[in-house]
Amino acid sequence: MLGAFRPTSVSFGGLLWKVPWKLSPTRKANARARLKRVDAVIEAVRESGIQCNALDRALQLPREHEMHPRDKYTTFSADSRGYRKGIHKVPKWTRLTLRVNPKGF
Repeated sequence: MLGAFRPTSVSFGGLLWKVPWKLSPTRKANARARLKRVDAVIEAVRESGIQCNALDRALQLPREHEMHPRDKYTTFSADSRGYRKGIHKVPKWTRLTLRVNPKGF
């Protein structure tokens, strides 16, 4: 491809766009700590006595220690081989609830 928009070596494989295929132990520890902090917030809101639909939905989610490691670090992907992909490949994965609920939530 010639012209102003031809791919450069950086866009082909430079460090700018590379994402590791699996989470490092540090990133896994940070993900676990994030899940534990979310659990603490949900518990604090529950203890405060406030009732709302969002709290009811949050209480149905599994806690960090109840989750299988596969559910902590991967999420469903119809396009990936094995139908799972790392949570770090999901856009804005630190802000989303990626927990799987065995209770049918």
